[in-house]
Amino acid sequence: MDDVCEGKDFSFSKQEERILTFWSEIKAFETQLKRTESMPEYIFYDGPPFATGLPHYGHILAGTIKDIVTRYQTMTGHHVTRRFGWDCHGLPVEHEIDNSLGIKSRNDVFAMGIDKYNEACRSIVTRYVEEWEKVVTRTGRWIDFKNDYKTMDLKFMESVWWVFAKLYEKGLVYRGFKVMPYSTGCRTPLSNFEANLNYKDVPDPEVMVAFPLVGDPHGAAVVAWTTTPWTLPSNLALCVNASFTYVKVRSRATGLTYVVAESRLSELPVEKSKSDVPNGSVNDSQKTKSKTKGSSVGKTKDVVDSGSYELLEKIPGSSLVGMRYEPLFDYFMEFTDVAFRVVADNYVTDDSGTGIVHCAPAFGEDDYRVCIENQIITKGENLIVAVDDDGCFTEKITDFSGRYVKDADKDIIKAVKAKGRLVKPPGSFNHSYPFCWRSDTPLIYRAVPSWFVAVEKLKDQLLENNKQTYWVPDYVKEKRFHNWLENARDWAVSRTRFWGTPLPVWISADGEEKIVMDSIEKLENLSGTKVTDLHRHNIDHITIPSTRGPEFGVLRRVEDVFDCWFESGSMPYAYIHYPFENAELFEKNFPGHFVAEGLDQTRGWFYTLMVLSTALFGKPAFRSLICNGLVLAEDGKKMSKRLKNYPSPMEVINEYGADALRLYIINSPVVRAEPLRFKKDGVYGVVKDVFLPWYNAYRFLVQNAKRLEVEGLPPFHPIDQATLRKSSNVLDQWINSATQSLVHFVRQEMDAYRLYTVVPYLLKFLDNLTNIYVRFNRKRLKGRTGEDDGRMALSTLYHVLLTSCKAMAPFTPFFTEVLYQNMRKVCDGWEESVHYCSFPQEEGKGGERIETSVARMMTIIDLARNIRERHNKPLKTPLREMVVVHPDTEFLDDIAGKLREYVLEELNIRSIIPCNDSLKYASLRAEPDFSVLGKRLGKSMGIVAKEVKSMSQEDILAFEKAEEVTIATHCLKVTDIKVVREFKRPENMTDKQIDAAGDGDVLVILDLRPDNSLFEAGVAREVVNRIQKLRKKAALEPTDAVEVYFKSLDKDPSILLQVLRSQEFYIREVLGSPLLPSTMIPAHAVILCEESFHGISKLAFVIYLTRPALMFNLDSVLALYAENENYARGLQTYLLSRDHYNLKSEFNLGNGKIKVDCIESQPAVEVVLGEHVFLTVGDYYLSTRTG
Repeated sequence: MDDVCEGKDFSFSKQEERILTFWSEIKAFETQLKRTESMPEYIFYDGPPFATGLPHYGHILAGTIKDIVTRYQTMTGHHVTRRFGWDCHGLPVEHEIDNSLGIKSRNDVFAMGIDKYNEACRSIVTRYVEEWEKVVTRTGRWIDFKNDYKTMDLKFMESVWWVFAKLYEKGLVYRGFKVMPYSTGCRTPLSNFEANLNYKDVPDPEVMVAFPLVGDPHGAAVVAWTTTPWTLPSNLALCVNASFTYVKVRSRATGLTYVVAESRLSELPVEKSKSDVPNGSVNDSQKTKSKTKGSSVGKTKDVVDSGSYELLEKIPGSSLVGMRYEPLFDYFMEFTDVAFRVVADNYVTDDSGTGIVHCAPAFGEDDYRVCIENQIITKGENLIVAVDDDGCFTEKITDFSGRYVKDADKDIIKAVKAKGRLVKPPGSFNHSYPFCWRSDTPLIYRAVPSWFVAVEKLKDQLLENNKQTYWVPDYVKEKRFHNWLENARDWAVSRTRFWGTPLPVWISADGEEKIVMDSIEKLENLSGTKVTDLHRHNIDHITIPSTRGPEFGVLRRVEDVFDCWFESGSMPYAYIHYPFENAELFEKNFPGHFVAEGLDQTRGWFYTLMVLSTALFGKPAFRSLICNGLVLAEDGKKMSKRLKNYPSPMEVINEYGADALRLYIINSPVVRAEPLRFKKDGVYGVVKDVFLPWYNAYRFLVQNAKRLEVEGLPPFHPIDQATLRKSSNVLDQWINSATQSLVHFVRQEMDAYRLYTVVPYLLKFLDNLTNIYVRFNRKRLKGRTGEDDGRMALSTLYHVLLTSCKAMAPFTPFFTEVLYQNMRKVCDGWEESVHYCSFPQEEGKGGERIETSVARMMTIIDLARNIRERHNKPLKTPLREMVVVHPDTEFLDDIAGKLREYVLEELNIRSIIPCNDSLKYASLRAEPDFSVLGKRLGKSMGIVAKEVKSMSQEDILAFEKAEEVTIATHCLKVTDIKVVREFKRPENMTDKQIDAAGDGDVLVILDLRPDNSLFEAGVAREVVNRIQKLRKKAALEPTDAVEVYFKSLDKDPSILLQVLRSQEFYIREVLGSPLLPSTMIPAHAVILCEESFHGISKLAFVIYLTRPALMFNLDSVLALYAENENYARGLQTYLLSRDHYNLKSEFNLGNGKIKVDCIESQPAVEVVLGEHVFLTVGDYYLSTRTG
């Protein structure tokens, strides 16, 4: 393996760019697809984004989710085709062209020519493709851009025709009027989904209008309230609620008589009368103030100023039905026989207005429905819509013809006032109103002729198919999506636009003959015309002879194009040109396995997919779905280019890397369909908490593998896993088991599409790897427990890192590739990329006990550290004894046995005393787990909780032994009751002498009394600590060999000397070499760093770090040359001139011997290591001590 730099010098972003180059060179994605061709298909549908904008965090989020799932499925043995898609048609494209070309109306398009207009649209569709590919590729997503699909492609459009034709065959298509949200800015109706995208709080005029009843004895007028004065010219009916009570009242001031809902009487204007209040006035005993001018929404009042109106009669709403009234305008007098009468419907409420609604069927969904139900208008295509496509009144409304409806409001109000119909001065009504999400103009509701899919017929089947799908999170399916399906309405799938897939419907002039095309071939055969493109300008001219004969003329195509949601809903079929191609592929693998998009698509793409698949095949379109939430700016607002309230994705990627961004967004609420407040610092947190610890564990492996070569030992090659599983080392057993748990967990969660649970588990795993396995095993990994044991530890770490790389490759494709590419160099026959590897198999666990024991060991260590901190006892201060109290004897055996050395060293204590007698050091207390029991027990919770809290010590011990107890007829398990152990201090000791800490499960007790016999061990720890800090100060790598010397600065140097002699073994074990007296520093030694220390356990000393220096046994060297001192000096000079590393390697190759025959004028000699020369002063020192 190659050397690696420190974590602080590792650029994640630059390494990712290097990996991108590597993937490109080996054609990694293409190769992966080729290698998996014979494997079972995993069908993933990629929803097409609009191609007219640049990718943002929402796209990156959805793309990351899709990439993780499809990479995982590939690694688990599937062939996953991933083709990028583009939504090319519809309003987004047309709106941009309209703005750039200054197009204001449909006539402008006709004047320009549909062909030129559509080609202008086509020209901008792929404008941002390169930017999309650059960003998407940079995020690590593997998807095919070269073989992408576009909704404007001929094959895609043909399949859309087929879908529509099939629906028509099934009787699920009809033509009619539908009142829809209509954008006058874009001159097209919008779907309800689109209408919900851009609500604003705005003021609108509110008016109260009188409609005199025909033949009423009191000359009464029904009063209706509206915030859309522009709809008044099209009024055809008034609607009441049959269950409400209405009142007829006369104004004392004007003598005018009005009819309103009794509960809305307070809305009438208050006009003070000079006369006294007569008998029979309204609400004689309850005087109230009228509402502020212009206000109509608020707390409903049932009373009115008693001086303003006289109550004439109360009328049930049902009694008003059928009464006729005088029209406000005379534009629709041809409807007099059926219109201008009172009808009833429950949609009328009494929370605003007058309890009476004016109905203009062309401009209100309920108005249209109510007027049809009451035979005021009839279903069909003959409804008069007095507002044109540009939102202007038609010639039908003679007084306001050509005026934009919103602009005409004021003049309409003036006309109403001039007719004497205005009940009170107009006001201003603030409310939330829908605006066009593209043109940002206010929407109106307008009846438009449209082609519909009869979704309401499919409702029961849609609800049943929804049950067959799996969603993450499931509440979106069960609530939001279910409710949307339950209230599904017929879907208007046509638009009176230009740039889209044309409806494949040809109709005769008299409307009697209709042909729906299901293929290009059918159109060509019937028309005799070759078709190479299906856009309007290429087929609108095509006619079909009538089958009834020449005298009936020809059939022409209807002008409409498809709503782009119909196209995207057809994607599962159209992207593979089904049924014209790929029939077997589709039919074997439908429904698709997986889709993923944002929460807004519950009313968009998810819905259209479900509707079309149900209509066509009676099945859902997909099996599994991940629904993500919205990515917001840090301040919780919508991300806005104008406000610049978020960093650009590429800025974040260039700074921290795409892997960090990927992990950040999937480890957030946004993958559970909740909003995410994007914080750049959060991405840095992932680098700091995930990638740097992971990298440092990997770096430690590489450094110590390289150390073997530095020390002249055979290069590192990992031991096979079968042998590693037999390791007797407890931490090897533990980390192998923990790695299997990681594999099991990731497989389990990925199979359930719960991406958000993986990162927290990985964090814990990496924390355990670095802070337990690597930290506690440093001696072994550095080879200080013997070469074989060191290789066993390194091999274990190697396989753990390798397995975790494979398991995390779908999540962090770049970083895992970086590690894999270096690690594969020590093994032959490995895959060229980590992404060609199979996902790790769980190879049997069986390590649950040791995993539990190690977890508890860490709890013990944390608790003991807490006690030390409370009493200001640093870890460098040795303590005599620790007692561990727990009822599980197996755990205690582990702590006192195979885990003992780790606990003793980490906590710097001399002995551990296990204790399974829970009452010796602790009192027990039982607490019910309310979070677990609350839902289960309901009202019984209070009784059970009281009984649990009153359990005696003996009851608790019996419960722990039996692992269950019955209380108030409820059987409670160990997961239902928490047993808390509280420390019981011995009577003859203070809290300064002994203290304890527990977590409710295990209790740790530390003996804090000072012990002079521990002084020397404490000093040794302090000295070692200073040496390690000095190494860092000298910028030494862990593999850099140095020799360490000391010199006492005390008046009595014997104290320090005694300490270091008594702790020599500990110091040598930690440092890897002996601590030498400064008097042994050779004259030729290179001193790297030195520092003096004072007040360390009341001692003062100097530490020197030097490069390893040769030491000679002068007597033995002289003996080589028969006491010739010149020759002896020549040999020393020669050996000192040699590179230390190369000299060491030569001795290793020669089994501790080298022949020196290259010194001019000197005889050849054989130099023996350890007899004539020593590679370090430490080796020489140890040989003298041994001797």
